[in-house]
Amino acid sequence: MSEVPGPKQNRLLSALPKTEFDTLAAHLELVPMPLGKMLYEPDDQMQYAYFPTTAIVSLHYVTESGASAETAGVGNEGVVGISLFMGGDTTPSSAVVQTAGQAYRLDRRFLMLEFRRAGKFQRLLLRYTQALITQMSQTAVCNRYHSVEQQLSRWLLLTLDRMPTNELIMTQELVASMLGVRREGITEAAGNLQRDGLISYRRGHIAVIDRKGLEKHACECYAVVKTELDRLLSDVQDS
Repeated sequence: MSEVPGPKQNRLLSALPKTEFDTLAAHLELVPMPLGKMLYEPDDQMQYAYFPTTAIVSLHYVTESGASAETAGVGNEGVVGISLFMGGDTTPSSAVVQTAGQAYRLDRRFLMLEFRRAGKFQRLLLRYTQALITQMSQTAVCNRYHSVEQQLSRWLLLTLDRMPTNELIMTQELVASMLGVRREGITEAAGNLQRDGLISYRRGHIAVIDRKGLEKHACECYAVVKTELDRLLSDVQDS
């Protein structure tokens, strides 16, 4: 029987002082996050914020023609639903589970009650929002200026940072949808990375064999996003 993940497997929740964590913990609800579950769609009125522990959620935008691309991913380092505490309540993007797992959800009313106390919880959420903006900005730059191989390398590394293993259960079609590129481009890029001995790919499974090599192969976008997230969260933990 698999162990149920505790809320402190989420980096934001684990960074809270005991008093603030205990207050939140009484209102956190563990929920399953099956692959493909839609947490919210464009212009939906959000009811919950989600703190992933083992799941990964993709924030993406879908065009009128049906094409889509990921703007950011959220795993155990963050929270889904920043519009709730930023004052927007809705967003033109959507959030869908990219990697199945679990998360803790918090009702919007209690989220705002705790946020308005202006304690460490508020500082954590605002710092994480800055890190998320960095990820979105870097993704836009990466998609515009870097090769599909570099984009795939960045995406794989950021995904692995949120997982306990080096293997992803992921089809090329899904990866292509996340990156907003043609499936043929992902097939070619994955083939090149496999020939270089960086990954192993079989239908629906991608395993990273040489992490250091993949980091060298990726563009600077991965390091920028990871460094900024670590900096912002460590600053709050030290304060």
